[in-house]
Amino acid sequence: MSTIGIIGAGAIGSALAKALASKGIEAIIANSRGPASLAGFVEELGPSIKAGTREQAAAQEIVFVAVNWSRLPEALAELPDFGGRIVIDTNNPIEAPLFKPAELHGRLSSEVVADLVPGARVVKAFNHLPAHFLSDDPQAEGGRRVLFFSGDDTQAKAAVSGLIDQLGFFGADLGSLAAGGRLAQIPGGPVAIHNFVKFG
Repeated sequence: MSTIGIIGAGAIGSALAKALASKGIEAIIANSRGPASLAGFVEELGPSIKAGTREQAAAQEIVFVAVNWSRLPEALAELPDFGGRIVIDTNNPIEAPLFKPAELHGRLSSEVVADLVPGARVVKAFNHLPAHFLSDDPQAEGGRRVLFFSGDDTQAKAAVSGLIDQLGFFGADLGSLAAGGRLAQIPGGPVAIHNFVKFG
């Protein structure tokens, strides 16, 4: 598999880097403070994870975006067109400590994110569980922890499903970005926060 990009090194971005490192999958992680600020973190994770610039992370074939909601426009500003590459939207339109829903004016959060990543094939995934579930062992209670995903591009969803499987989780396709986004979005999504396990 090609190198993965991760934009954002907070709770979700760091958990994703740990999950990828546990399987030896190469990734470049970036934050707003620059690669030097991540030197100690990536050293702990081993050789498959490297710190890079936002531009380096965004240049990979699959790019996780895991940034606090209010900082997304700044984090994604002035990046080149994604040219059909895959962006995995892990974000939810809320922020600690108040967890007050952002005003989306009737839109889905992934629609807002898609506007910020022109040319990308957006897949919503890795957003419906707390961060520690992403870096913990996906083998849960004798089964595999379920990760939901949704999107409008069949090939992009297949690539994300393959990555979910490679990480040891069970991927469940919720359909289109519009349908699946509503089901898994925090707050309000009926499958959000629930820790589902697939047996057999």
